[in-house]
Amino acid sequence: MADVHETPGLLGFNEPDRGYRVLARKYRPRSFVDLIGQDAMVRTISNAFRSGRVPQAWMLTGVRGVGKTTTARILARALNYEPSPGIGSPTVDLAALGVHCQAIMEGRHVDVLEMDAASHTSINDIREITDAARYKPMSARYKVYIIDEVHMLSTAAFNGLLKTLEEPPEHVKFVFATTEIRKVPVTVLSRCQRFDLRRIDGALLARHVVMIAEKEGLTLPLDAAALIARAAEGSVRDALSLLDQAIAHAAGTITVESVRDMLGLVDRLRVYDLLETVMSGNAAAALAGFAAQYADGADPATIVAEMAEAVHAITRAKIAPEAANDIGAPQSENERVAALAARLSLRVLARAWQLLLKGLPEVQSAPRPVAAAEMLLVRLCHAADLPTPDELVRRLADPEQASASAAQAPRASTAPVANASSNTAVTSTTRLAARSSVGDGPARALATPAPANAAVPQVDIGRFEDLVTLAQVKRDIALKVALERSVHLVRFEQGHIEFRLAQGADTRLVADLQKKLADWTGERWMVVLSQEAGEPTLQQQAEARQRSLKDDVRADPAVAAVLAAFPGAEIVAVRATAGDVTESGAAEDEPLPIEAHDDDI
Repeated sequence: MADVHETPGLLGFNEPDRGYRVLARKYRPRSFVDLIGQDAMVRTISNAFRSGRVPQAWMLTGVRGVGKTTTARILARALNYEPSPGIGSPTVDLAALGVHCQAIMEGRHVDVLEMDAASHTSINDIREITDAARYKPMSARYKVYIIDEVHMLSTAAFNGLLKTLEEPPEHVKFVFATTEIRKVPVTVLSRCQRFDLRRIDGALLARHVVMIAEKEGLTLPLDAAALIARAAEGSVRDALSLLDQAIAHAAGTITVESVRDMLGLVDRLRVYDLLETVMSGNAAAALAGFAAQYADGADPATIVAEMAEAVHAITRAKIAPEAANDIGAPQSENERVAALAARLSLRVLARAWQLLLKGLPEVQSAPRPVAAAEMLLVRLCHAADLPTPDELVRRLADPEQASASAAQAPRASTAPVANASSNTAVTSTTRLAARSSVGDGPARALATPAPANAAVPQVDIGRFEDLVTLAQVKRDIALKVALERSVHLVRFEQGHIEFRLAQGADTRLVADLQKKLADWTGERWMVVLSQEAGEPTLQQQAEARQRSLKDDVRADPAVAAVLAAFPGAEIVAVRATAGDVTESGAAEDEPLPIEAHDDDI
């Protein structure tokens, strides 16, 4: 053949000029040496060929563009390699072009049959393969069947292939390729040697793109190649397609700016500027920075997505700084990431990530994406000044020490933390723990700050109402409601509770309460069911108090006159008068803690 002695090129062999071909086809690997990023697979196949342990079938899986079909053709070429007609054996040393190599790599060899399973899914298509497999190849050493997207085959087609796949003729080899390995039956997988082709590392892919550009006589900056590699997401084919597009877009001179414009990306350094402004809590400056990027043509959803990507990069650099620069990003961006990672805490970054992740779909689906993105930035600025939950706990335990720690903690902003929100949260928590929702009097303090080395916080439960309040503080609403509505208290002592359950109540309350008391207090409590009548439930007591209060109010001459003047009027609720605290412990401007509402509306 005329093309047997052609000299090898960069990724294969020099070919006659056939007009323009896309880069992904022009520089398609033609030997195992040309494959990038698949070292484990290449080493395994090379050792198998050298030792003569060649399987009857291979299963190649991976994302798009990592070389599944290309590897299948290289395998077919290696199996049928003949430097001269009738001479040679299967080998991975494909430095010189063999008799069958050119036809196999171009997909036109008579004994290497490629089938697209997406368009040939039926049992009849597989029957043609199994029937033809009985006959020896016409010119090559092996008859090789390459089935792409094999997961698209029907169940009957898979079943029809099983017997031939398990015991094929000696002259037949199968190579399957798929992007959905989970859709392939295990009966097929068990008959194949499986290789998972990896995504190509960003830095390696960027260098590969630069090399291809040099072979095309172009100068491609490494930063621009890094943008292309990042957009390709580990796919060599996608990267070369983007390089083709970048060459056309830049009209010969490729720059970082031209690649960014082509991809519709936002300048990452401006994204980090915007993120730093947001983390400082300066909403006005953040909105101005966003408006400037939008005026330059950036899409609002893209800006939000890039901010989320920046938060991820900063978090990654903070956790694993030694590996933060292995992502193919420009050096200027790596330096900015490292600086922000040193200034922002993990808790702040995690909160920003959650807000951006939740806000991105809102921006994408909003009728006005600009407004949605601006509102998201405002939320981020507001959240930047809020204390984290652990800071709230420390402030509640020791406000002075927590304030001193907060002042020393590194922040992205020099602006002080807004104390209004934290004070409100602490006040609400204190009020929640300070009084019972259904008790007669003010509940005593339930929890005291636990020592640093204490396994279980010390809790003081002096009466049944304190137990109800503890359930509310622990956010166990189901237990709180059960204690209020289903328990007729008979006896209550420290470490001992005896009560009768209301009719129809769940008897599992006894074991559940005993376990939770042990967890909450660190002490063993005895919870006993009794047959005695016991006291009314807390809900019944609250209803009785409310009825008594309403009766007292109705007896007031002024109220009676109002009810007489407005027929049909009812007393909905009773509030404590200003200047006093009621017997139930309610604040002077708060409604009484009443649970019954059946006749209040």
